[in-house]
Amino acid sequence: MESKNKSDYDSGWKEAIENFFEDFLLFYFPDVHIDIDFSKGIEFLDKEFNTIVKESKETKRYADKLVKVYLKTGEEKWILIHIEVQGSYEEGFELRLYVYNYRIYDKYKMEVITLVVLTDEDEEYRPEIYEVSRWGFEHRFKFPMVKLIDYRGKIDIDKAENPFEIITYAHLKNLETRRDKEERLFWKVTLVKALYGKGYQKEYILNLYRFIDWVMGLPEDLSIKFHEELTKYEEERKMPYITTAERIGIEKGMEKGVNKTNKEAIVKLHTRANMQAESIAEILELEIDFVIDVLKEKGFYSL
Repeated sequence: MESKNKSDYDSGWKEAIENFFEDFLLFYFPDVHIDIDFSKGIEFLDKEFNTIVKESKETKRYADKLVKVYLKTGEEKWILIHIEVQGSYEEGFELRLYVYNYRIYDKYKMEVITLVVLTDEDEEYRPEIYEVSRWGFEHRFKFPMVKLIDYRGKIDIDKAENPFEIITYAHLKNLETRRDKEERLFWKVTLVKALYGKGYQKEYILNLYRFIDWVMGLPEDLSIKFHEELTKYEEERKMPYITTAERIGIEKGMEKGVNKTNKEAIVKLHTRANMQAESIAEILELEIDFVIDVLKEKGFYSL
């Protein structure tokens, strides 16, 4: 299925930021990146941030990160990175960011920098400032903001070096192919093959692949085509990074789901297993006991 729930939208961006945080700043916010001393390490404060804004968690429509970093001057800063992942207008967006920024400051008494990335397609929606001015009183809260649609036509995927060039490109191709899933299949295959062509290490490829796979969802029939082509490509290059990792994940999922599955789940699991396994014999050898146990539970099998 292509549809993604709220947690899916959160997880794709959150994982990408954690895996490539330095690259994230270098690509989207180079003026921030240049001042940070990455040699001293960084710390993600997700639990602390969730506690600060817990009363708003049920209505949030974005992914966010709170990160502790050190400046090259030796100072310590807290950075809130807020990423809008659903691509829609939000009334009071600027005010909410101001409130979050202050709550973080109130907890840590450290300088807080709010950064925003917008992934929607509305050219006119570009929130940047929350301000109040009356009777001589003035208050202004302005945050750096980038919008992914502004990168259209500016990324050469063959020359891309920063992982967020690839991530941004994948997001834009997802938007462009919303009504043409065959074209999305083409670009998904092209992007994943490009990862191998750049000579990346296995873990690096897997981290980028997870975002591409997450953002460029395909219907079941085209998903099968994608995995068939990817398996063939990996076999030719003798680098079965992705297909092997997915097969292991499927097998682990089967082990955990023995007591919870149903007839429909069995069909789905075996469809995916057939796509990943090296042979029918391997599938039967690994899973025959699992199938029999489930069928017994459902009354479809008896000795």
